[in-house]
Amino acid sequence: MAFLLLFLLSFVFNSANAQPRSPIIEPGSSLSPNNNSYWLSESGQFAFGFYPYGNGYSVGIWFENIPQNTVVWTFNRDDPPFTGDATLLLSTQGRLVVRPTQGQEVLIADVGNAASSASMLDSGNFVLFGSSSEIIWQSFDFPTDTILPSQRLVNNNLVSNVSETNHSSGKFLITMQLDGNLVQYPVGAVEMVFGYWNSKTYGAGNGVSLNLDSDGHLYLQNATGFNITSLNNKVAASGKPIYRATIDADGIFRLYSHSSNRSDNWFIEWSSSDNKCDPIGLCGQNSYCVSMEGEPVCQCPPRFVYIDEEHKDLGCRKNYSLVACTGRNYQTFNFSKLVDFSWKDSDSYLDVSARTENDCRSECLRDCNCDAALYNNQSCKKLKLPLRFGRRDTSSQTITLLKTGGELAGPGTGKRKLRIDILITSLALAFSTLAFLVLAAIGILKYRSRVREYRSHVQEYERILHSVNNRIAEDVALKSFTFEELKDATNNFVDEIGKGAYGTVFRGLISDGNSDGERMVAIKRLEKVVAEGERDFRNEMRAIGKTHHKNLVRLLGYCYDGTNRLLVYEYMKNGSLADFLFKSKLKINWEGRVEIILNIARGLCYLHEECETQIIHCDIKPENILMDEKGYAKIADFGLAKLLMPNQSKTYTGIRGTRGYVAPEWHRNLAITVKADVYSFGIMLFEIVCCRRSVEADVPENEQVLAHWVYDCFKANEVEKLVRNEEVSKSKLERMVKVGLWCTQDEASSRPSMKKVTLMLEGTVNIPDPPLLSSFVSSP
Repeated sequence: MAFLLLFLLSFVFNSANAQPRSPIIEPGSSLSPNNNSYWLSESGQFAFGFYPYGNGYSVGIWFENIPQNTVVWTFNRDDPPFTGDATLLLSTQGRLVVRPTQGQEVLIADVGNAASSASMLDSGNFVLFGSSSEIIWQSFDFPTDTILPSQRLVNNNLVSNVSETNHSSGKFLITMQLDGNLVQYPVGAVEMVFGYWNSKTYGAGNGVSLNLDSDGHLYLQNATGFNITSLNNKVAASGKPIYRATIDADGIFRLYSHSSNRSDNWFIEWSSSDNKCDPIGLCGQNSYCVSMEGEPVCQCPPRFVYIDEEHKDLGCRKNYSLVACTGRNYQTFNFSKLVDFSWKDSDSYLDVSARTENDCRSECLRDCNCDAALYNNQSCKKLKLPLRFGRRDTSSQTITLLKTGGELAGPGTGKRKLRIDILITSLALAFSTLAFLVLAAIGILKYRSRVREYRSHVQEYERILHSVNNRIAEDVALKSFTFEELKDATNNFVDEIGKGAYGTVFRGLISDGNSDGERMVAIKRLEKVVAEGERDFRNEMRAIGKTHHKNLVRLLGYCYDGTNRLLVYEYMKNGSLADFLFKSKLKINWEGRVEIILNIARGLCYLHEECETQIIHCDIKPENILMDEKGYAKIADFGLAKLLMPNQSKTYTGIRGTRGYVAPEWHRNLAITVKADVYSFGIMLFEIVCCRRSVEADVPENEQVLAHWVYDCFKANEVEKLVRNEEVSKSKLERMVKVGLWCTQDEASSRPSMKKVTLMLEGTVNIPDPPLLSSFVSSP
């Protein structure tokens, strides 16, 4: 009797806590990530819906009844995650969509006919049914990195994830080819020579499929249903295991099992390779893979260093500078040598015959385009950097010759040749300068006329814009919150999203005044503000609240409640510029970085010259530049240092700002003006251009202080060194560098205003060459 009672209690408890299961999903059904809802298969094995990913949620399929909740399929894996206010919906029109609160809905299943219902099947396949109960769409037809039992891979690919936690498309794929061969390749190099594993079924014909049985048997089957090869032996059933076959982030295809008789971890039943260095492309450019204690390690050739010490798989860069090659000074170069390494030799731009290694070396030495050469069996392949797909290969018998810098050969001979080259270059430069002056003299009158016309348009535009902004500011009022309201909005300040010089920032939800819904906001709890009365604090808040510009983070409200002072800002979902520049593996392209620099310049110009009360920021740095959902850069924390009111002294007490960004006048106890922000902007401009911090210790000594290195490169006419391995117009790069050098002049009076900086960046006005560091000249 006791046993029966215990059984009934257990049944009631489990029933009360189980997620409602709906094998058939009717039109009108919806899911939301906020209430953690999803659609389960009938047995509860698989779930379809939103799962937490990054800073939001993705739509996918995962194993629900095992602790890891392993994801096996993701919709639009390379798109940004959805926000918590999105809705997954099978609409009454029979369309499966994700509907955000703002913006256009995203279609998941692109089918011609409307779906009459949907279902999450026990096989792990999410399907849409037509009016006759036929399947009109299924997730099995659009695999990501995994196949499941009863799923077939035909004329399709599986692509690895970037990592276990990053589900974006990674470096490797496995494809079922039309010729019947199952092959693994690096993404972007699907060529026979780069296949690093295959099923050896070439010629089996079209229609061959990769299959996984429920008993863990992984095999290939032809179009007639005949099993042409088995990739593994059948697995002995124990504890009703479940199986999946996944191409992992390291490029190896593995069969996994999970059994209640074993631990909670997945167990590897079979893998395409036991050597983790086998996947071609595991290591980035100019690097190669070496196996150490069974684990892959990416290493650099001699005189190369890692691009990023913390992410060695990103590759290597040269740790030396070559003298300019002229075709006559080839004696100045040496070579580093590697034996038994293979690279992507199809990148060679010229193949020549060479009887010996020395012949190959000489061929590359005399060719200014040649950065490296591969010698093997009287064949010499000339290549340019970067080298790709490097790995140790003792069977290749290839000798790699890397061209590096060296000493001049012979006493005085090389120097004499070098001087002749310098003379020729100087004469050519003088002739070019003369021609330029003639053309400039012809066009200068037209140019001045256009500038005058442009300035009159600008002045009229600014007058209208200023009037409009004033009217808008008068109509917009900040909301005053109580401390308890903001405590509830942040769930007692538990969701911390950042910490800065003035306090800690928390994510929160406040009621949306225009609807019955809620709005996500960023709430800054001030910790280091100068004590002032409530009236002064509210005056400052009103002044900040009147600043409205598309490149400023908007202040929505504030709290002054006893000792508690908080600010409520619009929420910026994409984090700070520092995250994009210094932490993300994905580098912002040149055009994107230029646009970000312009966004920041326009925002600072508004603070300094166009808003009602002039504001000096005092802490311009990438951490205080936030990115919105459209990729626009917005300035945060403005007005918190101290408002520069018309009747105030221009001298601030104590150094404000962040080391590496503060202007020299802070250290000299001089008057602080808007030019202090101009200096910080210049330092940050260099960081955005070069995608690195202003001060770094793990780089060559002459590059450690970024501003000094930029100056040296500009002085030597070698600005291209600042953007290694990136195709950027030298003239555009020089324009950016010159603006930054003007902004970082030692004397504040020599720095341009932010309005002038913006015009220079836009190309509206000419930019004179900045002076030498020891010079003192008037502002441009």
